[in-house]
Amino acid sequence: MFYALSKLGFMLIRPSNAFILLIFAGLLLRGLNHVRRGNQFVVIALLLMAASAWSCLPSLLMYPLEQRFSAPAHPESLNPTGIIVLGGIIDTHLSTERGAPEFVDGAERLIEAAALARRYPAARVIFTGGSATFVDSTDTPEAEFARQVLIDFGIAPERITLEKRSRNTRENAAFTLDVVQPQATDSWILVTSAFHMPRAMGTFRAAGWNGLTAWPVDYRVEPHPRLLEAQFASDGLFLTDLAIKEWIGLTAYRFAGYTDALFPAPG
Repeated sequence: MFYALSKLGFMLIRPSNAFILLIFAGLLLRGLNHVRRGNQFVVIALLLMAASAWSCLPSLLMYPLEQRFSAPAHPESLNPTGIIVLGGIIDTHLSTERGAPEFVDGAERLIEAAALARRYPAARVIFTGGSATFVDSTDTPEAEFARQVLIDFGIAPERITLEKRSRNTRENAAFTLDVVQPQATDSWILVTSAFHMPRAMGTFRAAGWNGLTAWPVDYRVEPHPRLLEAQFASDGLFLTDLAIKEWIGLTAYRFAGYTDALFPAPG
């Protein structure tokens, strides 16, 4: 239920959708002879849309998320039991239809996981991700496609462990814990997109994982945002959607008790 509500709820309030709905609301008010209020709605929507599309607003929203965790300064000192890679990067329906992995975004997670597997040859590689659909489907789980990609990168099949049921970060943490059954003395590298790392670390900790080391990848913004960004409007709107979704996710997860802090931090 939480998964379905979260997906449907954000579909309505995601900024790029909300701006359009606000414009339609303004036009409706104008049609009902509430011209002044209707104009206000339209102007507010257009200003917010322009700020999200071309200003530094999306970078400012994304920056603190990406800077919260960083990769370890001395990776040579690590001796991980395994490398956990979070899914959400492969379109399971399109991949099933095409018979090959089709990436949505964030392919850096798998690329970096393969590099880490070569750096730490004794570590297991665990990929967690099922099919992000509301109803049962015949789609192949994301983990199966990720397994093939890892093997193509040269990772031995016997090193790879799959968790195939999860649809969100909370399920990533809980279901992978059940599959792996980690020991208290184990250590784990957690690989996900930098903007998603705070929620991922907080959720895995709350689920009972110990010995976690963050390894963020897939950075989206520069360290020093400019007042005006030279980008396509669609890029700015997408980045705004991504950042707002993550901030809402952090708040909702904390309210539901799925994370160990409102804005999880290192340590």
